[in-house]
Amino acid sequence: MRRNRHCARCVERAMVTLNHTIVHARDKQATARFLTEILGLPEHRNLAHFAVVQVGDTSLDLIETDQPITSRHFAFLVSEAEFDAAFARIRERGLTWWADPFRRQPGEINHWDDGRGLYFDDPNGHLLEIITRSYGSGGLDADHPNPLLTR
Repeated sequence: MRRNRHCARCVERAMVTLNHTIVHARDKQATARFLTEILGLPEHRNLAHFAVVQVGDTSLDLIETDQPITSRHFAFLVSEAEFDAAFARIRERGLTWWADPFRRQPGEINHWDDGRGLYFDDPNGHLLEIITRSYGSGGLDADHPNPLLTR
């Protein structure tokens, strides 16, 4: 906590947010277009050697590499309407999707936390996820509790 410079008696709470993360890609421009098109996000911008995709207050800063890319996981919380639109674009592109992160349930969606979710790959092998409910938000009393929750 720190003092508010405008009010000697007031204390401001520090608010930590994730500003950006660097994501490796074979083709940063193509990957940025893929993300913005599938997720319905604003067009990316170029910033020095990055293609920057803005996701809320956080940006995915794509940088090209010719080295092996370690797959990472990115989960995007979306509204029901955004899920429908993204899912339609996934199907239109003929992409494979799964209900689970282990890729054992192809062509299915999950209903964890009484919402909807699915996983799909980006062009670099990063595992992307769209969900309509935050993990655990349905609690143990949900019709479809998140499998990460335990009793």
